[in-house]
Amino acid sequence: MLWNSSAFNGYAIQASDCNFGTVTDILFEDVNWTVRWLVVDTGNWLSGRKVLLPFSALGHPDRDLRLFPVALTKQQVKDSPDIDTDMSVSRQHEAHIFDFYGFDPYWGGGLYPVSNAMAVPFLAPLAPEDRHQPDPGETLAPAKQGDPHLRSVEALISYHIHASDGDIGHVADILVDDAAWAMRYITVDTGNWWPGQLVLIAPQSVLQIDWAERQVHLNVDRAKVKGSPPYAPAMTVDGAYDERYQSYYGINWGGM
Repeated sequence: MLWNSSAFNGYAIQASDCNFGTVTDILFEDVNWTVRWLVVDTGNWLSGRKVLLPFSALGHPDRDLRLFPVALTKQQVKDSPDIDTDMSVSRQHEAHIFDFYGFDPYWGGGLYPVSNAMAVPFLAPLAPEDRHQPDPGETLAPAKQGDPHLRSVEALISYHIHASDGDIGHVADILVDDAAWAMRYITVDTGNWWPGQLVLIAPQSVLQIDWAERQVHLNVDRAKVKGSPPYAPAMTVDGAYDERYQSYYGINWGGM
């Protein structure tokens, strides 16, 4: 089933012995576009402390009750490593959390990875005067397959989307598959380019994300986007839609 990621904001966390805290964000790994952590505000329970809950502990969310079950106890969460979620989170920090809960880390190959890949979940976008101004000849390097980062879904919302031949709108939401916890589609509000329309863009069509400039660059042109299978919020994006979409773009979900 696909969910709008924004729908999870405010969901209560249902531990095995009680409820606590609310979801405030989702962190995803920007190479495979896979959900890795829920960010939970514990409110008055832990004096406003935010905690990271691993995807491996997630159950199936309850849309009616607005609950997100996790296979953890309240005490486990309370005793978990205290990590400042407002700062960059390294793979070593992630490894400490996995070690505490007794889960295997998602990157495999041992508990502590060789990579020093960093997670940058909550750093607010820089004000224009504070941004790095590249030299005229400087180009933006695409993300390397071996150098993943954690990114905030909340931060990605409203980023401008650029096709290969021009702007097409901005990120309105993310459709998340709750079976694989993969980010299946970016929902794009096409704004002034194609007023009143929403389109879906798969991560496979993302050439690069410029996090400093808040831009998503695609490897397809405007005409390709405009001719893609139609989408509306009331639609059910099912297997039949996926097949039409993949056929149109010539992609497959295994090609991440």
